Amino acid sequence: MTLTTSASGIDKNLDAACASVTNELSRTDNKASLLLAFNGAVLAGLASLADKDLPPPTKMFGAAAVLALGAAAVLLLLVVRPRLSGADRASFPYWAQLEETAIRDCMQGDPRAARIRILSVLAVRKFQYLRRAVDCSLTALALLTLAAASLAL
Repeated sequence: MTLTTSASGIDKNLDAACASVTNELSRTDNKASLLLAFNGAVLAGLASLADKDLPPPTKMFGAAAVLALGAAAVLLLLVVRPRLSGADRASFPYWAQLEETAIRDCMQGDPRAARIRILSVLAVRKFQYLRRAVDCSLTALALLTLAAASLAL
């Protein structure tokens, strides 16, 4: 038995997939913004301790935490950094390089499948950066716990 999908079913699926991937991209930017604010607050708190006379182990763990938070911040900035490559043929950076007639020619076919692919690749890359940034932030929190514990010794 062969299942076929009607043209209207394919259209609905393509529209839903475009909306879903666009939503995922928005989620990465929101998460990155929240994490950037969190990491910034932690870094500001650590900066207020920079002139304090702390034991060497505490300074060592604190410095390592600052490096981890810095790495997380870089990764988070890569998440929110605009991607303006016009190499693909299904996005606004490409269309911005074209004349109106060339844009009309591009719209003769259905660009949704290409757009879904391009946006999906972008979303996966952003989520990978986001995941690494969370790992760095968690590492920083563990290092800060060690720094605080070394104060108690």
